[in-house]
Amino acid sequence: MPHILIFKTNIATAEDRSKVAPLLNGQPFIEQWTVDIEDVDCVLRVVTAEPAPQPIIALVNAGSYECTELED
Repeated sequence: MPHILIFKTNIATAEDRSKVAPLLNGQPFIEQWTVDIEDVDCVLRVVTAEPAPQPIIALVNAGSYECTELED
């Protein structure tokens, strides 16, 4: 069953999004992802088989971007 995880990031431009894309696209546990660069929180939405946010946070941080889970 897929899980949807929501994160606040500083991925603020299309260029930023293209830089983080290879990091996220290369992960077999990530089914789909989007970044809303028009939102004040630059929301990263990830559909994943894994319910844990830490691997995604680590991937985005490895790309030199900030990423924290948004709570409900």
